[in-house]
Amino acid sequence: MSGTVICASEPSEPAMGSGDASQQEWDAWQLYFETTARLTARIEDRLKAHGCSLMDYQLLLLLYNATDHRMRMGELAQRLVFSPSRLSYQIGVLGKRGWVERRRAECDGRGWEAVLTAHGVRAFRELRPAHARDVQELFFSALHRDDAARLAELMRRVNGLLG
Repeated sequence: MSGTVICASEPSEPAMGSGDASQQEWDAWQLYFETTARLTARIEDRLKAHGCSLMDYQLLLLLYNATDHRMRMGELAQRLVFSPSRLSYQIGVLGKRGWVERRRAECDGRGWEAVLTAHGVRAFRELRPAHARDVQELFFSALHRDDAARLAELMRRVNGLLG
């Protein structure tokens, strides 16, 4: 049987379609996509061993770093890339644990804020060391010299395109 054999590593056309991107760029995108999914899953699994999801942790982190450990619900939803209903659900989950409360905004009384409780502050402080070790092991340990600065600059540019 004669014919041309096409190897998977040598596609006859770009794997992801046409456009200005090169095969090397598509390969980089695929690697980024698969690696971030794998990294996110691994971090999620490790946080769950401590009774916390990655989204719980990110919400606690944002509130912990906010002035007076509080943030308006709209801003929090935007930072987490959550719909208002998704954020309300997540606040409810953390509220049942006593970590977060939903309150009227102190500044104007019109909007709502999520407020990290004293119990939530303690929970975050207990979670933070294990999470930091996990990120060090699974992410930072792979970086060299100025990789972090270059990655941060790249992510700022991509974030800028996303608005």
